[in-house]
Amino acid sequence: MGSTLDEADVNMAADCRVESLYDLAAFTTVRNCDVFKSEFRSLPNAVQCDIYRTLFDTGKTEVLVAELSDLDAVSKALKAGDTRVKLYAVFQGLREEGFDLSEILTTEFIKRCEKASHVEEKPDRQAIQKLLKTGMSLGGFLSEAGWYENGEKILATSYKLCNTREQDGCRIATKFLTRLLHLRTANCKFDAAKDTFRETMDIASKMTSKTELDISMAVLYGEKCGLLFALSDYEEGYKCSMKALQKIGPGLPMKAVVDILRNASKACVVKRKFKKAELLIKQAMFLAKQHFGCDHPKYADTLIDYGYYLLNVDAINLSVKVYKEAFRTRFYVFGFNNLHVATAHEDLGYALYVHEYSTGNFDEARYHAERAISIITKLFPDDHLLLASSKRVKALILEEIAIDTPIRQKEEEILKEAQELHLASLELARKSFGENNVQTAKHYGNLGRLYQSMRRYEEAETMHKKAIEIKERILGSEDYEVALSLGHLASLYNYDMEEYEKAEQLYLRSIAIGRKLFGDGYSGLEYDYRGLINLYDSQGNFDCMERYHQTLMDWKDLRENASKTESAHDKTPDPWPTGQFIQHFLSQPD
Repeated sequence: MGSTLDEADVNMAADCRVESLYDLAAFTTVRNCDVFKSEFRSLPNAVQCDIYRTLFDTGKTEVLVAELSDLDAVSKALKAGDTRVKLYAVFQGLREEGFDLSEILTTEFIKRCEKASHVEEKPDRQAIQKLLKTGMSLGGFLSEAGWYENGEKILATSYKLCNTREQDGCRIATKFLTRLLHLRTANCKFDAAKDTFRETMDIASKMTSKTELDISMAVLYGEKCGLLFALSDYEEGYKCSMKALQKIGPGLPMKAVVDILRNASKACVVKRKFKKAELLIKQAMFLAKQHFGCDHPKYADTLIDYGYYLLNVDAINLSVKVYKEAFRTRFYVFGFNNLHVATAHEDLGYALYVHEYSTGNFDEARYHAERAISIITKLFPDDHLLLASSKRVKALILEEIAIDTPIRQKEEEILKEAQELHLASLELARKSFGENNVQTAKHYGNLGRLYQSMRRYEEAETMHKKAIEIKERILGSEDYEVALSLGHLASLYNYDMEEYEKAEQLYLRSIAIGRKLFGDGYSGLEYDYRGLINLYDSQGNFDCMERYHQTLMDWKDLRENASKTESAHDKTPDPWPTGQFIQHFLSQPD
């Protein structure tokens, strides 16, 4: 391939902010794609990916669709390692233009698998081995991009080609099943995910190599932790995360190490083991940044989980900053209407809702919540569980907007929309999890707050009591989630039902739990303190009212100091080699 760089090449490159001679060469190749397109596949894999991305950036849709509709061309490009992340936005953008390449490639892949394993003929082992490699890369690519249905078809079809009577076949089958477990969990197919875990354990038990078995079990326990977390089975999820950490050793891919650390961190957060959670997520962030770079989706994954940790330890300002960085990265990598971008919208929307709770400025939070719902609605059926949390976030935001709306009719309209969203979320949760689940309890609690705003006080009381009952049964009486629901019921009794004795006991319980878990500067204490001040004022108990007024002033001083020291959460400790980190972490007291 050869060509001179003329003025048009340089101008086009300048328009696209070309930064190197390599980029200029890529643009020249693309500009002359009619001449060079037959040679694209002879390029090194990483260069091939760059050419495809440049074709997309310069609007060469016809040539690009022809290339990426060819399974062999895509299979070669996907061997480019982490460079292949440049193709996520390409596939997403073409999909939005009406070219569903994932469906085209999946159909062709399944057709080839059926031909290679035809029961009336002797299976072509060489063809099967090639298909297994293609299935691993293509299935993984589509799964990681959030195109779950086609990813599942490819991984499941590939798994059926594995010969589990042989050791190598068991090893490969375990990889396919583990990826299926991850995908089915992410797609909220929890029963199928449970079956996949059991099947993977059976096949992994046939492996005789201890090293390969340890690698497989590390990844498998890490994915099982993710499944249990999604199911709100926090105790078992934490146990699985510790098993996964113990199995980390040489030979484990870095992506798997990062994911195990991430899942373990979330398990520690919900168990309120915050120091452990911080160690884990910061090590995961360091490894992801070191091995994949700041523009890689794996680094964005760690940022999402870091934001989750920060939100739970009351570092709200910093959590918003981190979620914004994660959103920017995912948007850059995946494009507009992608599932991972939708979840980043949702997480950022919720963090902004918490951040702006005292100001009442919810415009940005509402935008992100609505974008999340819009994207997920385009990608999934209306009854998909992934819609439950985004609808919940929007409903919470709408409720706060309604409260500040001076026109009664407008307030009622907004609250009615919030009710529809909350009821839809509750129904999706009950359908997926049943009644006895923390997620279901949260939706009951949200409805309780909404009915209070709608002046439907008896219904609000019923909802709050249901939430408390379920949470206490599952999490115990001293959990943060229980404290939230206690405070909400106390607010109802205090401000709307004049049940002051009941409200007082609930406030005191909520305060005790909050201070025990987060300390005297915990942000959530403000609402309980203000509630008690109002309560004692209503009762004429001015001594207690003044005492809690002073307590509130002391709390404000603590919050001011906390905001000054919040940056301490942003400090990254000196990184450890993975083996030493695991040994150090596991030696920490529980």
